[in-house]
Amino acid sequence: MPVPGHAFNADTIAAIATPTGRGGIGIIRVSGPNAWLIAERLTQKSPSTERRVFSRFMTAQGEVIDEGLVLMFKGPASFTGEDVAEFHGHGGTVVLNLVLEACLSFGARLARPGEFSERAFLNDKLDLAQAEGLADLIDAPTQQAARQAAASLRGAFSEAVNLLSQHVIDLRVFVEAAIDFPEEEVDFLTEDKVDLSLRTLNSELHQLIHQARQGAIMSRGAQVVMTGAPNAGKSSLMNQLAKDAVAIVTDIPGTTRDVIRQAVSLNGVPIQISDTAGIRNASDAIEQEGINRARAEVVDADIVIEVIDDTARDRIAPETDLDNIKPHQPVIRVLNKIDLSHRASGLVTESDVSPGSALSNSKVTTVAVSATTGQGLPELEHAILHLLGFGEAASETPFSARERHVNCLERASNALSETIQRFETHQAGELLAEDLRTVHTLLGETTGAFDADDLLGEIFSSFCIGK
Repeated sequence: MPVPGHAFNADTIAAIATPTGRGGIGIIRVSGPNAWLIAERLTQKSPSTERRVFSRFMTAQGEVIDEGLVLMFKGPASFTGEDVAEFHGHGGTVVLNLVLEACLSFGARLARPGEFSERAFLNDKLDLAQAEGLADLIDAPTQQAARQAAASLRGAFSEAVNLLSQHVIDLRVFVEAAIDFPEEEVDFLTEDKVDLSLRTLNSELHQLIHQARQGAIMSRGAQVVMTGAPNAGKSSLMNQLAKDAVAIVTDIPGTTRDVIRQAVSLNGVPIQISDTAGIRNASDAIEQEGINRARAEVVDADIVIEVIDDTARDRIAPETDLDNIKPHQPVIRVLNKIDLSHRASGLVTESDVSPGSALSNSKVTTVAVSATTGQGLPELEHAILHLLGFGEAASETPFSARERHVNCLERASNALSETIQRFETHQAGELLAEDLRTVHTLLGETTGAFDADDLLGEIFSSFCIGK
């Protein structure tokens, strides 16, 4: 049923539901109370859900625009929960726009980005996490990411959140019962059940946060930035990881002036690798701008790879390249050119991080490789996956997620930690009940059980038009 208070549900919306460009088939989607009337006027036939009808698509003046299939869905048995009509015609940009214009002339309005999915959410066809899973499925960068987004669309992530919410509800019921019988409150609340339930809930929430972080990386792709001195071999290393000659490699220092990005898949995990300008004191204004951009890229990276020429390490002050590294930001120090330095490939146990350096608060992994021969590349790829929280592959992650979900769960986790601390200190049922209500609300924001209109607008505006 339509959600009260959302006046736009009285509107009938229309949009092109297939990508822009030329193709064999293009789809116009219409949803709302006048969807059937528009279908009847566009085709000059009475619509039916009993069969798929082949029909001509015509303007109000009877001019034939195109021809194709008409699919009708009677609400609430439709994607949006409303009456829906779909017109499957030919996939040319011009002809699709002509059909869309005809639908608009018959009383529909152009849909906003994500408005079909928003209506599905508002009409209880999808929860918020499922709707976001649908958008992630469309944008999935790898096959494994698509599988996990499909799992979220089916409700796997929502079920995990709802299970935690149910545990909170059960505990709230128990605590409220203790409050209702004040003469027995101490006996109720000092039982091991409350303490054990709180700690079990805390452990389950931490596990879900870990899975959500992995799911978020699968949805957006991990940002891996390579930095280092000129001629350290960053571009060669990027070509090895990408398995393609995406970056120019020369012996001339300063060849890379701008940030070069390449999407790769490491055992199913989507990675966006950025090759940056070599860090040095440059007088050339263009190269200096490239260096500034390189330093800026480091700030938002999930992993920073510092590439070091292993044949010239006595002439390098390694920490100076990463003076803007964030505390606890994962760093991989790659000792490159081991085919010339004759160092053994793979993980290196020695540490080059001096006390008080920019890297002293970061997790640093050192790997010896040759970007020329490929020695040490498997160990480097394994180190990247390990620092991102994955094992050998991404199959262990059961669903896709987003940074918004991680933030909601982390806020719930912080609130739960404070709840446990307060309960241990005061053993007060009223405080515990209120704290658990806060945790419950924060968990509900993940799936949209508790939401704000401005949040919904921000989320669905990022969806593609026609979805």
